[in-house]
Amino acid sequence: MSLFREPAGALPNTLALGYAVCAYLGGFALMAQPHWLAALAGVLLTTHAMVIAAYLVHEAAHYTLFRAPAHNRIAGESMSWIAGSAYASFERIRHMHLRYPRERADVTCFDYQAFLRRHGLVRRLTYASEWMHIPAVEILMHAQVILRPMLERSQRAHLPRVLTVLAVRGALLGLLAWISPQAAILYLVSYTLLLVVLNFFDAFHHTFDQYFVEAHVPVPMNGRDRDYEQANTWSNVISVRRPWLNLLTLNFGYHNAHHERAAVPWYALPALNRELFGEATRELLPLPALLRTYHRNRLKRVLDDDYGQVGEGPDRADSFIGAHGVSFLTVV
Repeated sequence: MSLFREPAGALPNTLALGYAVCAYLGGFALMAQPHWLAALAGVLLTTHAMVIAAYLVHEAAHYTLFRAPAHNRIAGESMSWIAGSAYASFERIRHMHLRYPRERADVTCFDYQAFLRRHGLVRRLTYASEWMHIPAVEILMHAQVILRPMLERSQRAHLPRVLTVLAVRGALLGLLAWISPQAAILYLVSYTLLLVVLNFFDAFHHTFDQYFVEAHVPVPMNGRDRDYEQANTWSNVISVRRPWLNLLTLNFGYHNAHHERAAVPWYALPALNRELFGEATRELLPLPALLRTYHRNRLKRVLDDDYGQVGEGPDRADSFIGAHGVSFLTVV
């Protein structure tokens, strides 16, 4: 029997997993180099390695990589370390991620909006940072995964893992800073870029309702059926004319196809999208239009309860404000 879930996945999954590891290590080697071009290449390579690792966590959550669930869990945990999200266990990430297609809502455990409304100084710093395109809300969402087990009794069961991962990652960052202070600083730049990339693609996948609840508290369905799911799901591929460019995000932009058949692996999504929707569909939003609205609505997106709407015509994404706090890595 094949180690991989599908025999056809042996090569693409091996390449993707191998790339994430090798590019991550190679990126650090380049970031330590004195020449600025090598260091810049290292930042971009490290960022992309973490992006691929994050989307491999997503694949593992759907058990599309390997035949055995245990192997998917191992891959998910390993890639989560590269993506910087290992403070939460793979099973916590998987549980919360699988809730949102089942309940057809964005379900998040930490109410960042209420937090920002209560803390005026943090709110002002967040707005200032977001204006400069520093992903302050996403930084807050990643930080809360670490801090809530320290501060909230209900999260105390997760504290041993958080402290262990914090100690290991802190020691590794300290070792990196001792070897190359430049590489340590540039890693933080790479991680910030990772959050920008993940937030951009996550922000425009849905016009779902968002609920802030505990991990095991269900939300009311309120008539959200399969038709609602597809009508409020959007695809933001990098390129239609050059589909190979979508490999930069493991085809994560084919989101309507993914929601229609979540068990289909990443390398088969372009073909599935053509089968289901053809080449041009209402769900497919062009990248330039999303970049424009991502920039224009970067402050409105912080505390708006409504993700906005998708209109008609070439500027139909202009009223699509987008979402924060919906990354599968941080909704725990």
